[in-house]
Amino acid sequence: MSKRKLNRRQQWRINKIQEERERRASGREEKALQQLDEGILGPEQTGLVIAHYGTQVLVEGEDGNRQRCHMRANLDPLVTGDRVAWRPSLAEKDALGVVGARMARDSELLRPDRHGDLRAVAANINRIVIVVAPYPQAHANLIDRYLVASESVHIPPLILLNKTDRIDDSNRDELEALLAPYPELGYPVLPVSTKTGDGLGELKQLLAQGANVFVGQSGVGKSSLINALLPGVDTRVGALSEARQKGTHTTTTAELFHFPDGGHLIDSPGIREFGLWHMSDEELLEGFVEFRPFIGHCRFRDCRHQAEPGCAINQAVEDGAVSQRRMDSYLHLRNSLSE
Repeated sequence: MSKRKLNRRQQWRINKIQEERERRASGREEKALQQLDEGILGPEQTGLVIAHYGTQVLVEGEDGNRQRCHMRANLDPLVTGDRVAWRPSLAEKDALGVVGARMARDSELLRPDRHGDLRAVAANINRIVIVVAPYPQAHANLIDRYLVASESVHIPPLILLNKTDRIDDSNRDELEALLAPYPELGYPVLPVSTKTGDGLGELKQLLAQGANVFVGQSGVGKSSLINALLPGVDTRVGALSEARQKGTHTTTTAELFHFPDGGHLIDSPGIREFGLWHMSDEELLEGFVEFRPFIGHCRFRDCRHQAEPGCAINQAVEDGAVSQRRMDSYLHLRNSLSE
């Protein structure tokens, strides 16, 4: 489909809007530099980006105080979770600090923007918590999708079975069979319930060890978990549709929350939808940890790991070193990426 050609008036209007945006940005930079020249800014210190508001960020300083900040021109793009060098404003009213530099990231979560280019949505994450629940029904392909994505960014995952109070004789066996293979692959599974409190103590201990994000399909209770783990934080909880057993996204901006017992959590719709869009076939294959000893040992270099003779991974399935379920999941994900 060809792009619609703009007429002269439309093009003029777009140019004027862009010029106005550039003028405002230049004005903010001028004001920040004026503050710097007048000595209104305090000494440089390290800080943590708590939230991002378009052209400004909310930074938390070493003393725990927070301040909105202007970003220096030519500064590397910032996301929630970034560590930065910044100078707080000493002015009393409508004060803006200045972020001068972004420190190196230990890790980052990426997703494509509307142009298809990868951009970070969060930084310096220590754990990806994959939330599943009895309802909406969990599927192996979805869990494996998040596990592979976690492997691709080298961030350890935790599978969290939420809403255990809704497990009964009608779904218990199916859930146990679904989750049984993961501990053997090195992926911990933790059952919890915000209703009964079961497992929340152990979860708090795990979350205290660094920065965390929750991912998972809508309706599994991510916002309810935040409410249970962060007393006093009024996170809106999406109502679960009883008719379709699916939920709706409710958080609109990436924000960092500190847990009372230590550690913190970053939450936003972009993070919850963290996935595999940017992965190649080779990266997808590497994302299945039990496949790794057999990669590169197929008879043909362009093996698709289906019906080709001499496929080392298919042989591993026959030998029981790789489960057929995980093999099916790999093929399903590879086909979905191709589409």
